[in-house]
Amino acid sequence: MQRDQQVFDLINQEQKRQEEGIELIASENFASKQVIEAMGTVLTNKYAEGLPGKRYYGGCEVVDQIEDLARERAKKLFGAGWVNVQPHSGAQANAAVMLAVLNAGDKILGFDLSHGGHLTHGSSVNFSGKLYEPSFYGVDEENGMINYDKVEETAAKEKPKLIICGASAYSREWNYERLRDIADENGALLLADISHPAGLIARGLLSDPLEYCDIVTTTTHKTLRGPRGGMIMIREDKENTIGIKTPKGDLRKMSSLLDSGVFPGTQGGPLEHVIAAKAIAFEEALSEDYLKYIIQVKKNAEVMAKAFISKGYHVISGGTDNHLMLIDLRPKSDNLTGKIAEDSLIKADITINKNMVPFDTRSPFVTSGIRVGTAAVTTRGMKENDMERIVDLIDDILMNHEDDSKIGSVKNEVNNWMNDFPLYK
Repeated sequence: MQRDQQVFDLINQEQKRQEEGIELIASENFASKQVIEAMGTVLTNKYAEGLPGKRYYGGCEVVDQIEDLARERAKKLFGAGWVNVQPHSGAQANAAVMLAVLNAGDKILGFDLSHGGHLTHGSSVNFSGKLYEPSFYGVDEENGMINYDKVEETAAKEKPKLIICGASAYSREWNYERLRDIADENGALLLADISHPAGLIARGLLSDPLEYCDIVTTTTHKTLRGPRGGMIMIREDKENTIGIKTPKGDLRKMSSLLDSGVFPGTQGGPLEHVIAAKAIAFEEALSEDYLKYIIQVKKNAEVMAKAFISKGYHVISGGTDNHLMLIDLRPKSDNLTGKIAEDSLIKADITINKNMVPFDTRSPFVTSGIRVGTAAVTTRGMKENDMERIVDLIDDILMNHEDDSKIGSVKNEVNNWMNDFPLYK
């Protein structure tokens, strides 16, 4: 069969873009060579509906071993009692959980998307807001932090069946213990979506949601630095506990219910080539090298946040506890929008994403803010002093975003600088 040179040329262009630029999108990272290699194997040919040892197809003897390996490594990494590594994405993982433990029309309480939450936590344009009845909590305008007293008030008023914590653009630690109390007060299940800080949680740099939450979901890329995919976890004593109250009655086996939420509830055959890559990523995340990496991710984020603040930018909540920060551009310049910032920085090969900030006065297509993360640049080997230089370059562009010659100069500097941090050595 003839090689599709058109597609491979585009792949090469994308690799060049990644290698020459500074990647600051908080949800992105660079997977290792062996993770990428596993995704491009003959495992993609295999259908394996069901679970290891309980498949609906023959010929699954090898992929059963691979999936078992992924599950055991994930349990070891997070200290979980049970995991399902089949969800194709974090959104699929959340959909499977909700299908498993909720009925259509049940109430859910999630973190407001405009304050840093996620589409799958109840947004009206998402399945979670269409199939269930959502209400939301957010941050205080004064300090950009979640007010747990207000969460408690909202839960008492709405009586949700499921409370969701976790975010796509919140830079602070979560009080899972307080949320556990709130859930218990209202007879609700508690779901933690840790897709962004999963790597920091896995290696003990942030609080462990498994200690307090009924269910934990995550993606396997972002700070975990694996392939794109999702996962669901519960702690040991949740697997076979009799009498857990759910909207569907007493739950005798949480793991079986969640398994069925994935298959056949929300998806068919698992992607065994991606599951193999997940297994590799989990083993990498258990290593000492990864521990050093994820500690550096956190250090780099702290330094970057301070550097932005020193230049007059408003970092929501005043700093960060994880790998990301949300920046309100309005105090810096009334005319500077998230869209202008994103478009201008892309011209200089610095990639960020525009993002709404709490109490934003602009639309999601324009926004007043940007979201920045340090996971990808840390993978390339960058340290604290590099974060300060990155902020200098960003500020230079944003303060001169109509000056094409300035943008061109910064682009050349970025491209030359990235030669010192090869992506794949």
